[in-house]
Amino acid sequence: MTSQPILSPDATADAAPVLAMHQIRHAYQQHLAVEDVSLEVKPGEIVCLLGPSGCGKSTLLRIAAGLERVQQGSVALGGESMGSGRSHVPPEKRNVGLAFQDSALFPHLSVLDNVAFGLESLPAQQRRRRAYELLELLGMERYARVFPHMLSGGQQQRIALARALAPAPQLMLLDEPFSSLDARLRDRIRDDTLHVLKKVGAGVLLVTHDPEEAMFMADRIVLMREGRVVQAGTPLELYCTPADPFVVTFFGEVNELEGRVVDGRVVTPVGDVSGQDLPEGSRVRVMIRPEALRVVPLDEPPEHHHSHIIMAKLLGRTSMLHICAHTPDGEESHLHARAPGVFLPREGQPIMIGLDASQVFVFPLEPSAAAGAGAAHGDAEQDHREDAYCHDGQ
Repeated sequence: MTSQPILSPDATADAAPVLAMHQIRHAYQQHLAVEDVSLEVKPGEIVCLLGPSGCGKSTLLRIAAGLERVQQGSVALGGESMGSGRSHVPPEKRNVGLAFQDSALFPHLSVLDNVAFGLESLPAQQRRRRAYELLELLGMERYARVFPHMLSGGQQQRIALARALAPAPQLMLLDEPFSSLDARLRDRIRDDTLHVLKKVGAGVLLVTHDPEEAMFMADRIVLMREGRVVQAGTPLELYCTPADPFVVTFFGEVNELEGRVVDGRVVTPVGDVSGQDLPEGSRVRVMIRPEALRVVPLDEPPEHHHSHIIMAKLLGRTSMLHICAHTPDGEESHLHARAPGVFLPREGQPIMIGLDASQVFVFPLEPSAAAGAGAAHGDAEQDHREDAYCHDGQ
Protein backbone atom coordinates (compact mmCIF):
# COMPACT_ATOMS: atom_id res chain seq x y z
CA MET A 1 0.00 0.00 0.00
CA THR A 2 1.27 3.46 -0.84
CA SER A 3 1.45 5.50 2.33
CA GLN A 4 3.18 8.55 3.62
CA PRO A 5 6.49 7.91 5.38
CA ILE A 6 6.62 7.68 9.14
CA LEU A 7 8.53 10.69 10.45
CA SER A 8 10.86 10.71 13.41
CA PRO A 9 10.03 13.14 16.24
CA ASP A 10 12.97 15.37 15.21
CA ALA A 11 11.85 15.41 11.57
CA THR A 12 8.29 16.19 12.62
CA ALA A 13 9.48 19.12 14.74
CA ASP A 14 11.32 20.67 11.77
CA ALA A 15 8.66 19.95 9.13
CA ALA A 16 6.30 22.60 7.81
CA PRO A 17 2.79 22.23 9.30
CA VAL A 18 0.10 20.44 7.32
CA LEU A 19 -2.43 22.62 9.16
CA ALA A 20 -1.89 26.15 10.44
CA MET A 21 -4.74 28.08 12.05
CA HIS A 22 -3.94 31.63 13.10
CA GLN A 23 -5.98 33.87 15.42
CA ILE A 24 -9.30 32.21 14.63
CA ARG A 25 -12.41 33.98 15.89
CA HIS A 26 -15.85 32.54 15.14
CA ALA A 27 -19.35 33.41 16.33
CA TYR A 28 -22.82 32.02 15.76
CA GLN A 29 -25.02 35.12 15.86
CA GLN A 30 -24.52 36.47 19.40
CA HIS A 31 -22.67 33.39 20.68
CA LEU A 32 -18.88 33.62 20.51
CA ALA A 33 -17.69 30.04 19.90
CA VAL A 34 -13.95 30.59 19.37
CA GLU A 35 -11.78 33.53 20.34
CA ASP A 36 -8.16 34.12 19.23
CA VAL A 37 -7.10 30.48 18.75
CA SER A 38 -3.92 29.56 16.91
CA LEU A 39 -2.61 26.03 16.41
CA GLU A 40 -0.51 23.91 14.09
CA VAL A 41 -0.39 20.23 13.14
CA LYS A 42 2.86 18.81 11.74
CA PRO A 43 3.15 15.78 9.40
CA GLY A 44 2.78 12.56 11.37
CA GLU A 45 1.65 14.46 14.49
CA ILE A 46 -1.57 13.82 16.40
CA VAL A 47 -2.96 16.95 18.04
CA CYS A 48 -6.02 16.62 20.29
CA LEU A 49 -8.49 19.42 20.82
CA LEU A 50 -9.71 18.68 24.33
CA GLY A 51 -12.35 20.35 26.45
CA PRO A 52 -15.90 20.23 27.78
CA SER A 53 -18.94 20.39 25.53
CA GLY A 54 -19.46 23.80 23.98
CA CYS A 55 -15.86 24.98 24.35
CA GLY A 56 -15.38 25.50 20.59
CA LYS A 57 -13.29 22.46 19.65
CA SER A 58 -15.70 21.05 17.03
CA THR A 59 -16.10 24.54 15.55
CA LEU A 60 -12.33 24.68 15.01
CA LEU A 61 -12.38 21.28 13.34
CA ARG A 62 -15.23 22.34 11.03
CA ILE A 63 -13.30 25.48 10.08
CA ALA A 64 -10.22 23.35 9.28
CA ALA A 65 -12.40 21.06 7.14
CA GLY A 66 -14.00 23.96 5.27
CA LEU A 67 -17.45 23.19 6.63
CA GLU A 68 -17.46 26.66 8.22
CA ARG A 69 -16.10 29.78 6.56
CA VAL A 70 -13.33 31.68 8.30
CA GLN A 71 -14.85 34.77 9.88
CA GLN A 72 -11.63 36.14 11.34
CA GLY A 73 -8.10 34.76 11.18
CA SER A 74 -6.57 32.41 8.62
CA VAL A 75 -6.31 28.70 7.76
CA ALA A 76 -3.57 27.09 5.67
CA LEU A 77 -3.11 23.47 4.57
CA GLY A 78 0.39 22.48 3.49
CA GLY A 79 1.32 26.15 3.32
CA GLU A 80 -1.57 27.03 0.98
CA SER A 81 -4.27 29.42 2.21
CA MET A 82 -7.68 27.81 2.62
CA GLY A 83 -9.52 30.78 4.04
CA SER A 84 -8.90 34.31 5.19
CA GLY A 85 -11.41 37.12 5.04
CA ARG A 86 -13.77 36.51 2.11
CA SER A 87 -11.75 33.74 0.41
CA HIS A 88 -12.87 30.17 1.03
CA VAL A 89 -11.74 26.81 -0.35
CA PRO A 90 -14.64 24.30 -0.11
CA PRO A 91 -14.20 20.94 1.67
CA GLU A 92 -14.04 18.91 -1.54
CA LYS A 93 -11.05 20.96 -2.71
CA ARG A 94 -9.05 20.29 0.44
CA ASN A 95 -6.84 17.24 0.83
CA VAL A 96 -8.33 16.21 4.19
CA GLY A 97 -9.92 13.05 5.53
CA LEU A 98 -12.98 13.33 7.78
CA ALA A 99 -14.32 10.85 10.33
CA PHE A 100 -17.10 11.65 12.79
CA GLN A 101 -18.92 10.01 15.69
CA ASP A 102 -21.51 8.74 13.22
CA SER A 103 -19.67 6.60 10.67
CA ALA A 104 -22.21 7.62 7.96
CA LEU A 105 -21.42 4.72 5.62
CA PHE A 106 -23.41 4.31 2.44
CA PRO A 107 -25.90 1.50 3.22
CA HIS A 108 -26.32 0.44 -0.42
CA LEU A 109 -22.57 -0.06 -1.00
CA SER A 110 -20.42 -2.95 0.15
CA VAL A 111 -17.62 -2.32 2.63
CA LEU A 112 -15.05 -2.39 -0.18
CA ASP A 113 -17.04 0.05 -2.31
CA ASN A 114 -17.53 2.36 0.70
CA VAL A 115 -13.77 2.58 1.17
CA ALA A 116 -13.14 3.08 -2.55
CA PHE A 117 -15.84 5.74 -2.90
CA GLY A 118 -13.48 8.74 -2.80
CA LEU A 119 -11.01 7.36 -5.34
CA GLU A 120 -12.89 8.16 -8.55
CA SER A 121 -9.75 9.57 -10.16
CA LEU A 122 -8.08 6.15 -10.13
CA PRO A 123 -8.79 3.26 -12.51
CA ALA A 124 -11.27 0.74 -11.09
CA GLN A 125 -8.63 -1.92 -10.41
CA GLN A 126 -6.40 0.51 -8.53
CA ARG A 127 -9.37 1.80 -6.51
CA ARG A 128 -10.26 -1.69 -5.34
CA ARG A 129 -6.62 -2.59 -4.60
CA ARG A 130 -6.13 0.56 -2.52
CA ALA A 131 -9.38 -0.05 -0.64
CA TYR A 132 -8.52 -3.67 0.06
CA GLU A 133 -5.04 -2.76 1.34
CA LEU A 134 -6.58 -0.35 3.85
CA LEU A 135 -9.06 -3.01 4.97
CA GLU A 136 -6.12 -5.35 5.54
CA LEU A 137 -4.33 -2.67 7.56
CA LEU A 138 -7.38 -2.39 9.83
CA GLY A 139 -8.02 -6.15 10.01
CA MET A 140 -11.31 -5.86 8.10
CA GLU A 141 -10.47 -7.50 4.77
CA ARG A 142 -12.78 -10.47 5.38
CA TYR A 143 -15.74 -8.10 5.46
CA ALA A 144 -14.98 -6.54 2.06
CA ARG A 145 -18.16 -7.87 0.39
CA VAL A 146 -20.65 -7.38 3.23
CA PHE A 147 -22.86 -4.32 3.78
CA PRO A 148 -22.63 -1.81 6.64
CA HIS A 149 -25.80 -2.98 8.43
CA MET A 150 -24.13 -6.38 8.93
CA LEU A 151 -21.29 -4.83 10.96
CA SER A 152 -20.99 -3.88 14.61
CA GLY A 153 -20.51 -0.27 15.65
CA GLY A 154 -16.78 -0.75 16.12
CA GLN A 155 -16.43 -2.40 12.72
CA GLN A 156 -18.34 0.43 11.06
CA GLN A 157 -16.00 2.94 12.70
CA ARG A 158 -12.98 1.10 11.26
CA ILE A 159 -14.54 1.21 7.81
CA ALA A 160 -15.21 4.95 8.15
CA LEU A 161 -11.55 5.44 9.08
CA ALA A 162 -10.42 3.38 6.07
CA ARG A 163 -12.66 5.45 3.77
CA ALA A 164 -11.22 8.70 5.14
CA LEU A 165 -7.65 7.41 4.71
CA ALA A 166 -8.18 6.05 1.19
CA PRO A 167 -7.26 9.27 -0.73
CA ALA A 168 -4.02 9.53 1.34
CA PRO A 169 -4.92 12.94 2.83
CA GLN A 170 -2.21 15.15 4.27
CA LEU A 171 -4.53 15.86 7.22
CA MET A 172 -7.04 13.68 9.08
CA LEU A 173 -9.85 15.38 11.03
CA LEU A 174 -11.55 13.18 13.63
CA ASP A 175 -14.53 14.47 15.64
CA GLU A 176 -15.31 12.30 18.69
CA PRO A 177 -14.88 9.15 16.55
CA PHE A 178 -15.00 6.70 19.47
CA SER A 179 -17.62 8.26 21.75
CA SER A 180 -20.51 6.08 20.55
CA LEU A 181 -18.67 2.83 21.35
CA ASP A 182 -18.86 0.95 24.66
CA ALA A 183 -15.82 1.28 26.91
CA ARG A 184 -14.10 -2.05 26.18
CA LEU A 185 -14.57 -1.78 22.43
CA ARG A 186 -13.56 1.88 22.48
CA ASP A 187 -10.18 1.03 24.03
CA ARG A 188 -9.43 -1.56 21.35
CA ILE A 189 -10.60 0.58 18.41
CA ARG A 190 -8.65 3.65 19.42
CA ASP A 191 -5.52 1.54 19.98
CA ASP A 192 -5.86 0.13 16.45
CA THR A 193 -6.57 3.63 15.12
CA LEU A 194 -3.47 5.08 16.80
CA HIS A 195 -1.21 2.49 15.18
CA VAL A 196 -2.77 2.96 11.74
CA LEU A 197 -2.54 6.76 11.88
CA LYS A 198 1.11 6.58 12.91
CA LYS A 199 1.83 4.09 10.14
CA VAL A 200 0.31 6.19 7.33
CA GLY A 201 2.00 9.35 8.65
CA ALA A 202 -0.77 11.89 8.11
CA GLY A 203 -1.17 14.85 10.41
CA VAL A 204 -4.21 14.40 12.67
CA LEU A 205 -6.50 16.83 14.48
CA LEU A 206 -8.70 14.88 16.90
CA VAL A 207 -11.59 16.35 18.89
CA THR A 208 -12.47 14.70 22.20
CA HIS A 209 -13.91 15.58 25.60
CA ASP A 210 -12.17 12.57 27.23
CA PRO A 211 -8.83 13.48 28.88
CA GLU A 212 -7.69 9.85 29.03
CA GLU A 213 -8.32 9.47 25.31
CA ALA A 214 -6.39 12.65 24.60
CA MET A 215 -3.42 11.46 26.64
CA PHE A 216 -3.53 8.06 24.94
CA MET A 217 -3.75 9.42 21.38
CA ALA A 218 -2.01 12.78 21.34
CA ASP A 219 1.50 14.00 20.72
CA ARG A 220 0.20 17.40 21.77
CA ILE A 221 -2.99 18.48 23.53
CA VAL A 222 -4.77 21.81 23.11
CA LEU A 223 -7.06 22.20 26.13
CA MET A 224 -9.92 24.65 25.62
CA ARG A 225 -12.50 26.36 27.78
CA GLU A 226 -15.21 28.79 26.64
CA GLY A 227 -13.71 29.26 23.19
CA ARG A 228 -10.13 29.92 24.30
CA VAL A 229 -7.00 27.83 24.72
CA VAL A 230 -6.16 27.34 28.39
CA GLN A 231 -2.93 25.41 27.82
CA ALA A 232 -1.26 23.59 24.94
CA GLY A 233 1.59 21.11 25.18
CA THR A 234 2.49 17.45 25.46
CA PRO A 235 0.36 15.19 27.66
CA LEU A 236 3.25 15.16 30.15
CA GLU A 237 3.38 18.95 30.27
CA LEU A 238 -0.34 19.38 30.86
CA TYR A 239 -0.49 16.67 33.52
CA CYS A 240 2.71 17.51 35.40
CA THR A 241 2.99 21.28 34.92
CA PRO A 242 -0.60 22.58 34.67
CA ALA A 243 -0.87 26.30 34.06
CA ASP A 244 -4.29 26.74 35.64
CA PRO A 245 -6.52 25.00 38.23
CA PHE A 246 -8.91 24.09 35.40
CA VAL A 247 -6.14 22.01 33.80
CA VAL A 248 -5.61 20.07 37.05
CA THR A 249 -9.28 19.30 37.60
CA PHE A 250 -9.95 18.41 33.97
CA PHE A 251 -7.49 15.52 34.10
CA GLY A 252 -9.14 13.85 37.07
CA GLU A 253 -10.29 14.10 40.65
CA VAL A 254 -8.25 16.22 43.04
CA ASN A 255 -8.28 17.04 46.72
CA GLU A 256 -8.58 20.78 47.26
CA LEU A 257 -7.44 22.64 50.36
CA GLU A 258 -6.91 26.25 51.35
CA GLY A 259 -3.77 27.57 52.96
CA ARG A 260 -1.46 30.54 53.39
CA VAL A 261 2.14 30.99 52.33
CA VAL A 262 4.37 31.36 55.40
CA ASP A 263 8.16 31.35 54.98
CA GLY A 264 7.67 30.03 51.47
CA ARG A 265 5.68 27.00 52.64
CA VAL A 266 2.02 26.04 53.01
CA VAL A 267 0.91 23.87 55.93
CA THR A 268 -1.54 21.07 55.02
CA PRO A 269 -2.87 18.02 56.91
CA VAL A 270 -0.56 15.81 54.83
CA GLY A 271 2.60 17.86 55.29
CA ASP A 272 4.08 21.17 54.24
CA VAL A 273 4.25 21.97 50.53
CA SER A 274 6.16 24.60 48.59
CA GLY A 275 4.51 27.98 48.16
CA GLN A 276 5.89 27.93 44.60
CA ASP A 277 7.23 31.49 44.76
CA LEU A 278 3.84 33.02 45.56
CA PRO A 279 3.89 36.17 47.73
CA GLU A 280 4.43 35.73 51.43
CA GLY A 281 1.15 35.68 53.34
CA SER A 282 -1.00 35.12 50.25
CA ARG A 283 -3.97 32.75 50.42
CA VAL A 284 -3.60 29.78 48.14
CA ARG A 285 -5.47 26.86 46.66
CA VAL A 286 -3.63 23.56 47.20
CA MET A 287 -4.60 20.80 44.75
CA ILE A 288 -3.47 17.25 45.53
CA ARG A 289 -4.10 14.28 43.26
CA PRO A 290 -5.39 11.16 45.07
CA GLU A 291 -2.43 9.14 43.80
CA ALA A 292 -0.06 11.65 45.44
CA LEU A 293 -1.06 10.36 48.90
CA ARG A 294 0.88 7.36 50.21
CA VAL A 295 -1.04 5.61 52.99
CA VAL A 296 0.76 3.43 55.56
CA PRO A 297 -1.38 1.61 58.17
CA LEU A 298 -0.18 1.88 61.78
CA ASP A 299 -0.41 -0.90 64.36
CA GLU A 300 -1.05 1.55 67.17
CA PRO A 301 -2.50 5.06 66.92
CA PRO A 302 -0.22 7.93 67.95
CA GLU A 303 -0.80 9.42 71.38
CA HIS A 304 -2.23 12.64 69.97
CA HIS A 305 -4.34 13.50 66.92
CA HIS A 306 -3.95 11.00 64.11
CA SER A 307 -5.22 10.43 60.60
CA HIS A 308 -7.40 7.42 59.90
CA ILE A 309 -9.44 5.56 57.29
CA ILE A 310 -13.12 6.48 56.86
CA MET A 311 -13.77 3.81 54.23
CA ALA A 312 -11.98 1.93 51.45
CA LYS A 313 -13.46 0.85 48.11
CA LEU A 314 -12.01 -1.49 45.50
CA LEU A 315 -12.36 -0.01 42.00
CA GLY A 316 -10.65 -2.84 40.10
CA ARG A 317 -7.13 -1.80 39.16
CA THR A 318 -7.00 0.63 42.08
CA SER A 319 -8.43 1.12 45.55
CA MET A 320 -10.00 4.40 46.66
CA LEU A 321 -9.43 5.39 50.28
CA HIS A 322 -11.53 8.00 52.08
CA ILE A 323 -9.26 9.53 54.70
CA CYS A 324 -9.69 11.81 57.68
CA ALA A 325 -6.37 13.67 57.75
CA HIS A 326 -5.27 15.58 60.87
CA THR A 327 -2.81 18.43 61.27
CA PRO A 328 -0.70 18.38 64.48
CA ASP A 329 -3.07 20.93 66.03
CA GLY A 330 -6.12 18.73 65.31
CA GLU A 331 -7.52 20.37 62.17
CA GLU A 332 -9.33 17.76 60.03
CA SER A 333 -9.79 17.35 56.30
CA HIS A 334 -11.53 14.68 54.28
CA LEU A 335 -9.24 13.52 51.47
CA HIS A 336 -9.24 10.79 48.86
CA ALA A 337 -6.21 8.60 48.19
CA ARG A 338 -5.81 6.14 45.33
CA ALA A 339 -3.61 3.06 45.71
CA PRO A 340 -2.75 0.43 43.06
CA GLY A 341 -4.37 -3.00 43.32
CA VAL A 342 -6.25 -4.31 46.34
CA PHE A 343 -5.54 -2.17 49.40
CA LEU A 344 -8.48 -2.05 51.80
CA PRO A 345 -7.60 -0.91 55.33
CA ARG A 346 -10.42 -1.27 57.82
CA GLU A 347 -12.66 1.61 58.89
CA GLY A 348 -10.99 3.61 61.67
CA GLN A 349 -7.52 2.21 60.85
CA PRO A 350 -4.88 4.68 62.06
CA ILE A 351 -2.52 5.66 59.28
CA MET A 352 0.52 7.68 58.36
CA ILE A 353 0.28 9.71 55.14
CA GLY A 354 3.19 10.43 52.83
CA LEU A 355 3.07 12.92 49.98
CA ASP A 356 4.44 12.92 46.43
CA ALA A 357 5.17 16.61 45.98
CA SER A 358 5.32 16.27 42.17
CA GLN A 359 1.55 15.78 42.13
CA VAL A 360 0.72 18.77 44.31
CA PHE A 361 -0.15 22.12 42.70
CA VAL A 362 -0.50 25.50 44.38
CA PHE A 363 -2.33 28.47 42.85
CA PRO A 364 -3.47 31.84 44.18
CA LEU A 365 -6.89 31.45 45.78
CA GLU A 366 -9.58 33.05 43.67
CA PRO A 367 -12.87 34.02 45.37
CA SER A 368 -14.81 31.51 43.24
CA ALA A 369 -12.50 28.70 44.35
CA ALA A 370 -13.04 29.15 48.05
CA ALA A 371 -16.36 27.31 48.10
CA GLY A 372 -14.79 24.19 46.58
CA ALA A 373 -11.68 24.01 48.74
CA GLY A 374 -11.44 21.34 51.40
CA ALA A 375 -13.29 18.60 49.49
CA ALA A 376 -12.32 16.19 46.77
CA HIS A 377 -13.30 17.66 43.39
CA GLY A 378 -16.78 16.57 42.33
CA ASP A 379 -17.63 15.01 45.68
CA ALA A 380 -18.32 17.92 48.02
CA GLU A 381 -21.80 16.82 49.08
CA GLN A 382 -20.66 13.29 49.81
CA ASP A 383 -17.72 14.65 51.77
CA HIS A 384 -20.00 16.68 54.04
CA ARG A 385 -22.04 13.55 54.84
CA GLU A 386 -18.93 11.56 55.59
CA ASP A 387 -17.41 14.29 57.76
CA ALA A 388 -19.63 12.94 60.53
CA TYR A 389 -17.20 10.01 60.71
CA CYS A 390 -14.10 12.24 60.63
CA HIS A 391 -13.60 12.57 64.40
CA ASP A 392 -11.13 10.64 66.54
CA GLY A 393 -11.13 7.66 64.20
CA GLN A 394 -14.65 6.57 65.13
